[in-house]
Parts: sequence; C-alpha cells; structure tokens
Amino acid sequence: MPDSKTPPDAKTPPPPRHDWALFLDFDGTLVPLVDHPRDTRVSAPLRRLITTLDRELDGAVAIVSGRPVAELERLLGPLALPLAGVHGLEWRDAAGGYHSAVEHPERLAACREALADFVADRDGLHYEDKRVALALHYRGAPDRADDCRRFMADWRARLGEGFETVAGKCVIELRPAGVHKGSAVARLLDEPTFRGRRPVFVGDDVTDEDAFREVNARGGLSVRVGRGGETTATCYLDSVQEVLTWLESLPTRTT
Repeated sequence: MPDSKTPPDAKTPPPPRHDWALFLDFDGTLVPLVDHPRDTRVSAPLRRLITTLDRELDGAVAIVSGRPVAELERLLGPLALPLAGVHGLEWRDAAGGYHSAVEHPERLAACREALADFVADRDGLHYEDKRVALALHYRGAPDRADDCRRFMADWRARLGEGFETVAGKCVIELRPAGVHKGSAVARLLDEPTFRGRRPVFVGDDVTDEDAFREVNARGGLSVRVGRGGETTATCYLDSVQEVLTWLESLPTRTT
C-alpha cells in the first residue's frame, strides 16, 4: 500500500534525458482510461512518440502494464520494445524472448468460471481473463464495488496464501502473490539495455506504487499522473496529455 499522502513538495518532473531508463504504465498514462479495455485505441502520433523515445534512449524504454503482453502487442505492434504485462507476471524482454512468473495458471480455472457467471447476472460489470490473473471491472457499475470486493476476497481465500487481490481504479485483480510492477522494473534494470541508467517510472494508479518505490530506492524519478490519494511518487503530471507533451520535450540528438 502507498506510504504517504501526495508529498506537498511534489513537483513537475524535469525534462526527459537521454541517459534515463524509461518505464511507462499504459492505461491512464499513455492512453485515457475507458469503460472497457477493448475500446482503447493507440493513435498514430503516440506510436511515433514511442518510436522516437525508443530510438533516442537507445532502446531503454519499456511498457509496464496490468494488461497481458499479448494485448499490449496487439495495441502497440509492430513496436518491438520490452513489455511487462499483468503487473510483471509475464514479460517480453529486450531480445524478444517471452517469460512467465507463473508455473500453474490452471489453478485459476474454477474462479474463472465463477467470475463469468458473476458478471453475466450484473449489468455494468465485465472481467478480463489474463490467463495468469483475473480482473473484475466495475467502472460501469460503481455501486457494485462492495459486491465485487467480497467476491474476489472470497476467491482469494479459497485459493490460499499464494494468491492476492489488488485494487485499482474501478477494478480488482486476483493474481499470484509476490510479483508486482516494482519487481518487473528491477528485473528489466538487470538487462544490458537498461543497466547503468537512471530509472524513471510514470504511472497513475495504486498498482504503480511498487514501481515508484523501486525507482526511488535506486535514486530514480517517480512520476504520478493525476493528483489526490496517497502516493510515494516525487513528481506529478496532471493528465495523459501532460505526460505526452512532457515526453515530446526530449531533445532529438544530432548526428
């Protein structure tokens, strides 16, 4: 959980630098939040921006998201940058190799069936099957938040201590415990492409707090998108558009 309120001295981040290792959340950071994840679109200008960042930082740019890697590939293809999906439970490394931190995703099978029945009877709810995790969304029915929390808490108890629930913005995720965006960032920083650079993480939700803490501990820069709530981030930007404008300010190197 976050440690503190938004620091009163939190400030806008400095201009991007070429010696950074840049880690970017996706929903709510690079693209606006929508009622259903399938409605998200990636614009041509955003693709060009990510391509430019990848080139100018010599490949030291990664997307670290709650979405599955396959979903990120669908949205961002043919961009070939490293991807950490499902909050670090799966990832595509800088060389294009695929990895998973989950040995037995089949343990979620019973909950998957129950979750499908749960949302079928309740308007405004939907769920994401991420294979290694399950996410229950209630943005379309915020009055059902307590019911959703109880349902997911009950299934976490049934599955045992090896699983946890994590709450985000109108979503609750059931997933194997012990892996998060902070561990995903730490793993990527061990790759040659990212090693020796100052880590910078940009995100908007409670699930990004582990990554904020990781980069803070390494002398990096943590940037929260949006005000309010509790955060360990040391800098802030107010909106997705401010994030994009800030990233666009990276100077282009001359050859």
